[in-house]
Amino acid sequence: MPPGDDLRTAPPPPLRDDDHLRGDPAGTLIVFYADFTCPRCALAHERLVDAGARVAFRHFALKAKHPRAVAVALAAEAAARQDAFWPFADALYADQGRLDDPHLWQRARDLGLDLARFDEDRRADRAAQRVREDTRAALAAGATMTPTMFAGESTYPGVPDVEWLAGLGYHGGVRIPKQ
Repeated sequence: MPPGDDLRTAPPPPLRDDDHLRGDPAGTLIVFYADFTCPRCALAHERLVDAGARVAFRHFALKAKHPRAVAVALAAEAAARQDAFWPFADALYADQGRLDDPHLWQRARDLGLDLARFDEDRRADRAAQRVREDTRAALAAGATMTPTMFAGESTYPGVPDVEWLAGLGYHGGVRIPKQ
């Protein structure tokens, strides 16, 4: 990266107890800053799932860029409070054309979530604080677009390509053990 192009003021925060994790614990960790309303994020999500990547999802929800970004992120955090973050995230990315409140409620209902608790949790300060902190951390780490991924010293803005994933030890639906 040429001098002056590096916008970082801080590295991405290390793995936290409350991170939304998925994938092989032995795999290289990819910190995935994304927005549920972003079509590129949906494609990145699909590629990460197909690769079986170890992912820590963090929100990069900018209302100015996508008006529903924060509301949908809050709903995902509410689902997480009932241990349904990943099924909810998968459903959001599978059908980005339906992100209005009635559709979010239907997803919660389809997943068997307690709807009163879902509503309470999506309105909670805890959820809003999580989304704000994740977004601020993404900006401080130099993310300028959705999605942006960090793996060790590597930063990847945009949809990950096969070469980048292979360099991390992922190929198709299997993790390649490091030699």
